[in-house]
Amino acid sequence: MTDFIPDVSFVIAAYNAEDTLERAIDSALAQGAVSMEVIVVDDCSSDNTPLIAGNHADPRVRLVAMPRNGGPAAARNAGLDAARGRWVAVLDSDDALRPDRMARLIARAEKAAAQIVVDNLDVIRGQDEAAGTMFPEAVLARLPVLMLAKFISSNMIFRSEHNFGYMKPIFERAFIEQHHLRFDEALRIGEDYIFLASALAKGGVCAVEPTAGYLYYIREGSISRVLKQQDVEAMIAADRKFFAGHHFGAAALAAQRRRTRNLKETLSFLMLVESIKDRALSNALKIACRDPLAVRHLRMPIAARLRRLAASLRGSSEATVLTGGGEVAAASPISPSLPSLGAGPHSNKG
Repeated sequence: MTDFIPDVSFVIAAYNAEDTLERAIDSALAQGAVSMEVIVVDDCSSDNTPLIAGNHADPRVRLVAMPRNGGPAAARNAGLDAARGRWVAVLDSDDALRPDRMARLIARAEKAAAQIVVDNLDVIRGQDEAAGTMFPEAVLARLPVLMLAKFISSNMIFRSEHNFGYMKPIFERAFIEQHHLRFDEALRIGEDYIFLASALAKGGVCAVEPTAGYLYYIREGSISRVLKQQDVEAMIAADRKFFAGHHFGAAALAAQRRRTRNLKETLSFLMLVESIKDRALSNALKIACRDPLAVRHLRMPIAARLRRLAASLRGSSEATVLTGGGEVAAASPISPSLPSLGAGPHSNKG
């Protein structure tokens, strides 16, 4: 064990990530003007993921092997436990970084006396087809600091294609340890949101870098792209625990109440969809009467199918369709999807 403290500890939770892991690792190692360690936490992969990390030629890459598959939250917590850097940066195993990202983020944090920094993202479809930045730089430039109320308000299901939950923050490790912050291992989706929200609720100052430094790859098969009833139920429970554990100002309290209504409305919508699929029309009618707002989301799958048809006529080979309400999985014309709610055990998208 060395006493050396690197500037950054990169934490990469990986499960069956042999196709993309080396790209993620190399992008972390390529960061300029900072010292680093790269911690790859293998979540019991069945492919060559542990070999890629464990046999990496660079000694700054360390492998942490999970004793059993626990999902991204458990894997990231193991990475946090192993981290030694002044800053901790979570990097998904299928994403990458621009080489100047960490230097820019740390400089912005020091200038703002911040314990958290977020930046813009470049969205990449497939292997290398850039789709532009996730957020307009001008919008983020008007937001030098991300407050809790703004962050909560942004994280509403079906309300926007992207929200601030997509951002990949870096955290001052001393702040994380001081407040005993860890990812909620009961969540398979949405653990990223609760972690950042908790850091903000603990008084963390979150600076915003408008330019993109994170390369966000959209790929097919991500578990975080299709929403299920149990996922929303778990998020409601996690939000209830989060709400009970922190003090809220008036703006954050109002935002949290709107989010709670949004999650309950989403749960009603999913129950409505299941009732329709099961042809339990009497039950569907009860749900619709109890929560009429849930009915309005039924137009979303219809819009998705029309957009998919139009894309096919244009010769598009895209596997998913983006609507005003978020991504809709093409494999299921009535499956809702997530704006940004974290990752599952077989994907690291957040």
